[in-house]
Amino acid sequence: MALSVSSRSRIASANSQRGISFIGVCFLAIVVVFAGYVVFKSVPVATEYFAIKRALKQASSGTTVEEVRQAFDRQANIDYLEQYDNPVKAQDLTIRKVNDVVVVDVDYVREVALFGPAFLTYKLSASSQ
Repeated sequence: MALSVSSRSRIASANSQRGISFIGVCFLAIVVVFAGYVVFKSVPVATEYFAIKRALKQASSGTTVEEVRQAFDRQANIDYLEQYDNPVKAQDLTIRKVNDVVVVDVDYVREVALFGPAFLTYKLSASSQ
């Protein structure tokens, strides 16, 4: 029995299916899980950064260096900044005046252990401006 032309085209289209293979799905799952793991490990760094930024804005309301450091310590205590490893202290702040406005800056580094010898290193710089 001979196949007609339309039957042959249907068989040919069934053989050339499109889509992702099982190995492709496994590879994609590994990439998504790893990306989620990195994000999960990085969330504390982001929350600490925004808490430090909030404390710097609050501290910039002071007029003297000592007032700025005390305001930062108060806000850092409110935001529980001491819960993080190697927290930013008032002594780490750079305080300066720009056009009669107090500007408070801090630069710090955070390392996040991923697995084995692999680390993510974040070099962060926060300012009250």
